[in-house]
Amino acid sequence: MTDAGIAETLPQIQQRIAAALQKSGRSSGSVTLIGASKTISAERLRPFVQNGLTNLGENYIQEGQTKQVDLADLDICWHFIGALQSNKAKQAVAHFGWIHSVDRISLIKALEKEAALADKVIKVLLQVNVGDESSKAGCRVDELEQLAAFCQEQPHLQMRGLMCLPPYNENAEATRKYFSSLRELRDRLKSTFGAEQIELSMGMSHDFDVAIEEGATMIRVGTALFGARV
Repeated sequence: MTDAGIAETLPQIQQRIAAALQKSGRSSGSVTLIGASKTISAERLRPFVQNGLTNLGENYIQEGQTKQVDLADLDICWHFIGALQSNKAKQAVAHFGWIHSVDRISLIKALEKEAALADKVIKVLLQVNVGDESSKAGCRVDELEQLAAFCQEQPHLQMRGLMCLPPYNENAEATRKYFSSLRELRDRLKSTFGAEQIELSMGMSHDFDVAIEEGATMIRVGTALFGARV
């Protein structure tokens, strides 16, 4: 991507976010843009951060750690958005403030143990397999309430919402039902647990407009921001 392209893509994404919010009657500023920065070098990320992209999401612990060192002079909120193995809980707790992919009790236990040892409180999102795809991570819909209840019992984990990766479809409208389903699950959790703010992390480069219309409060955008990965 050229320097001109870098300068253009962030405002373009911000305009799309604003348009989707306006279309759905939501207030400006109610969506957090997370740059899905897997394989994107720190050097390429730096101008985006300097121009306002202050939330970055990484899929791999080691890659994220390296970028955090290289970008340590900048104010960045780091999100872990990839599949997380329980044996990587210590590194995840040490290097990320948000973990979007919590989907099982064993992982919650591992994260709580490491967060307690580090004397930290980690913000977590519960990943739901809304498309019931065997190839994807995420708890089943019928497991969510039990998982949420267990997570809320952990003193060093703050359950902040839900995340999903719906079945991929180039036609964004085809994913609307999955985003709507996650929103309904969020509303049910609000009713059950009395949580005031439950985030919805959903929507990527090709479908985040629809996700916002269905209530997304966090979107994870890679290709549309940074160009095709090589």
